[in-house]
Amino acid sequence: MADLPLPIPDADTQPFWDYCKAGELRAQRCASCGRLRHPPRPTCAECGSFDLEWVKLSGRGTIYTYAVSHQAVHPALEGRIPHTAILVQLEEGPLMTSNLVEGDDRVAIGLPVEVVFERVTDEITLPKFRLV
Repeated sequence: MADLPLPIPDADTQPFWDYCKAGELRAQRCASCGRLRHPPRPTCAECGSFDLEWVKLSGRGTIYTYAVSHQAVHPALEGRIPHTAILVQLEEGPLMTSNLVEGDDRVAIGLPVEVVFERVTDEITLPKFRLV
């Protein structure tokens, strides 16, 4: 079975992946205007500041939208169908794209979810979500 393509951390995203590996969901917060941002990037979209801090998030949110795939669109998904991609509105505000790890048959917009971490390699732990 093929492996799913994994994220390739860079200078901006490495802290996010390090926190995931430690079992924490964190996001960048602009130290100038306070806006949370995800995915990580070098500057604030609101004020353009380069100053940032990493803040711990609750890991809770609601399903903003979703897509359930009943066909393996990548060889690594063979045997893992249905596969549910979700966009989560985190309690703190940012949107995060991820996967639902269980409850594909009950998925619906607005349902509450919480983060779970899936260690894929020694370097990458993915934040995924389950229904609450």
